[in-house]
Amino acid sequence: MIVGLGEPDDAAVWRLDDERVLVITTDFFTPVVDDAYDYGAIAAANALSDVYAMGADPILALNISAFPANLPREVLSEVLRGGAEKVRESGAVVAGGHSIQDAEPKYGLVAVGIGRTEELMTKTKARSGDVLVLTKPLGIGVTTTALKNGRANEEDVQQAVNWMSRLNGPAAALARRHGVRAATDVTGYSLLGHSVELAEASKVALRYFLPEIPFLSNARSYAESWTFPGGSIDNRTYFGDRVSFAESIDEENQTLLFDAQTSGGLILSVPKQELDSFLSSAQEEGIVMWVVGQVEDGEGVHVENAFFDLEKPDRHTDRMWFATPNASD
Repeated sequence: MIVGLGEPDDAAVWRLDDERVLVITTDFFTPVVDDAYDYGAIAAANALSDVYAMGADPILALNISAFPANLPREVLSEVLRGGAEKVRESGAVVAGGHSIQDAEPKYGLVAVGIGRTEELMTKTKARSGDVLVLTKPLGIGVTTTALKNGRANEEDVQQAVNWMSRLNGPAAALARRHGVRAATDVTGYSLLGHSVELAEASKVALRYFLPEIPFLSNARSYAESWTFPGGSIDNRTYFGDRVSFAESIDEENQTLLFDAQTSGGLILSVPKQELDSFLSSAQEEGIVMWVVGQVEDGEGVHVENAFFDLEKPDRHTDRMWFATPNASD
């Protein structure tokens, strides 16, 4: 066992031999959207993301499902079809699973992947000088909660669905090729919560630059209406004492950075000497990502209300602050 209960990582890792590791994870949750197929696809993408965050490729998955006895069979079929097609897109197969009856629907996967020992990505390997890259915009929690409250417009929901159902596989494969060895995915603990885990595991400090961080188009509007899920408030309560903000960052933006995400992007700790070639490769391969911060000596997570210089001010001029609906196409 290389990674188990003693580490704050996204999956368990078992060494098969000197070159290969087995990566195993599980995740499931109640519906976050109304469409059954989208729910299945999002839940599968979310579970597979933990395999990608560890630097591995999925090979098989097992369904985990709990559904009411009176749920129409065609609805259950669509949930499972959404999950199966997303697993197939990843290159893995659904090899079985287990289901029970429950009053509230739940669906997800056990996901199994294979990786190379030398390419394993964990939360312990971020180094001072690395640059932090994010692969999906934030604001999913506040948007899906607005949907549950009947306050989200259709375009915003579809944008969130597009991002949540997007696999993190291409970004993870690119990261491995460019020497990234520290990563995590942004899910229920939020960008800042998972960043606290990353900083503490690697014994470093992380610094983010708010204007560089992408959000779903109307996430700020929903934040101003305070449609945050309960998990976002819990994140701030639990992780808040290890995060500092510039005085000019208001309550809504602070809480958006604690927003609980579903099937969010990866945080990649990219060695600075690899950054230019990494971003060039991402552009060539059509992989969307944003440079959002840096790794430093020290401890904790700090958020500035300023642009990230990187000694090349022109680098951030073409990056999005708000992700538009067609940005996920």
